[in-house]
Amino acid sequence: MQEKEHNFWGDDLLTDVAVLFTSLGIILLGAAFFTNAIEWLGKKLNLTEGAVGSILAAVGTAMPETLIPLTAILLGTGDAAHEIGVGAILGAPFMLGTLAMFLVGSSVFLFRKKRAESSTRIEPDPAVIRRDLGFFIVVYTLAISAAFMVYWLKIGVALLLVAAYIIFAYKTLTSGGEFGEECQMDPLYLARSCQGEPPTFIVVGQLVLAFGAIIVGANFFVHSVEDLSSLLGVPAFIMSLLIAPVATEMPEKFNSLIWLSQKKDTVALGNITGAMVFQSSVIPAVGITLTPWVLTPAAIISAILALTASISVYLFIRYKNYLDGRILMLTGGLFYSFFVVAVLKGIIR
Repeated sequence: MQEKEHNFWGDDLLTDVAVLFTSLGIILLGAAFFTNAIEWLGKKLNLTEGAVGSILAAVGTAMPETLIPLTAILLGTGDAAHEIGVGAILGAPFMLGTLAMFLVGSSVFLFRKKRAESSTRIEPDPAVIRRDLGFFIVVYTLAISAAFMVYWLKIGVALLLVAAYIIFAYKTLTSGGEFGEECQMDPLYLARSCQGEPPTFIVVGQLVLAFGAIIVGANFFVHSVEDLSSLLGVPAFIMSLLIAPVATEMPEKFNSLIWLSQKKDTVALGNITGAMVFQSSVIPAVGITLTPWVLTPAAIISAILALTASISVYLFIRYKNYLDGRILMLTGGLFYSFFVVAVLKGIIR
């Protein structure tokens, strides 16, 4: 009897792992089509380079990580669903401000020959990165502070976060050079045989289909994380904080590494910093509105680490007008490693 129970548990575990990876595959495939379509939409709308990098590409690549918490909060049931939602909401800024920046710093060494220089300097438009990180630091601090407020103040903060992103989007859309051929856009996936630019209706159609695929994948992902956290005895918050952002958003952030290899530093960094602004304003506003928004010590620590890493990068580019790959590796790698080790050793629960 005991042996049967053990096998049954093992079968459940393997099934949940299989569903987890399958759902991630659906999410990432949908994200690839979504990002491809949204870039073409940006070109058709004649948006600026900053808008394509910091808004369209950033929001597009962040879409999987965005829909996981929304699916958990809106469609999930019980405390575990809320834990997954909050964990995924806070995990994205944490991952982007630490691990993604570490990879950017590391790539400078990897692509030294392609970048035709021996230094570790990264030279995006400093105004773009200062603007993005400045917004992130302010709105993410507000989002975390809301956890210590009474309900009506929390709602006020949620509205303020949405308003802040609208202001950010306006400033981004009205500044910078026009998005051009240097970004080397891929052909629209559903219209590769088209000569010239694809028709707008195909672009929009691909966008809608990709969005639907991401929603389906996110729904299966949430259920598999709930089951796995129960089987393994790991809090759903920790599972979603560490697994969801790395698995769903990091593959898309490798676009930034490709752009860095081509010395397109503004688009490369804007893809990350723009996503940080979106993930720290609009999505926390949803979490504040639809959940109790009570943060655990682990949640608060992850937020403090993300803010500290981002402030370090902001101060560096503010006073130097460029970034150094070594600084990004040090700050991003140090803070991310500290949190993961602390979780694995049980220091942070």
